Amino acid sequence: MKKFLMIAALMVATLSVSAQGFVKPMVGATMATVTGGDDTKMRFGAVFGAEYGYMINDRFGLTAGLLYSMQGSKIEDADDKFTTKLDYLNVPVLANVYVAPGLALKAGAQIGFLVNAKQDDIDLKDFCNKVDFSIPLGASYEISNFVIDARYNLGLSKVLKKEIIDKSNHNSVFMLTLGYKLNF
Repeated sequence: MKKFLMIAALMVATLSVSAQGFVKPMVGATMATVTGGDDTKMRFGAVFGAEYGYMINDRFGLTAGLLYSMQGSKIEDADDKFTTKLDYLNVPVLANVYVAPGLALKAGAQIGFLVNAKQDDIDLKDFCNKVDFSIPLGASYEISNFVIDARYNLGLSKVLKKEIIDKSNHNSVFMLTLGYKLNF
């Protein structure tokens, strides 16, 4: 048992020495829509927040973040024009694989908590699911601690409750951000 504890302690110490942590405040833009509508158009919004990252080695790292994301969609048909605003507090957890110096490919899981749901001046919160699960996929490039990050969030959860609509209605979000990496 003592040998096992000694080996585990050495492994943790080795990991700690080679690992590097960072915080990355970030701000950017979203292009979002809700799938399933015939006349659905993209809604442009903002995203801001921060991510904490942990480099396990030179090629692999993990990040977890807290991002406020303006999502939703616009509908424009011959009769109507309206905007559905769905704002979420998203918590992405991503694996980052560095394929070249500064260039990372990323994938993971994200949970989003609905903060605001309006269609023009009508409150839609009672008609929407409060939690949204998605798969973020993307890439980032770092230049002198500035990080350009592009992601696509593939929605897995239905936006509207099943009693409201039985059709496919998932979030589909493109996100482009600029962040600054603060190493520690």
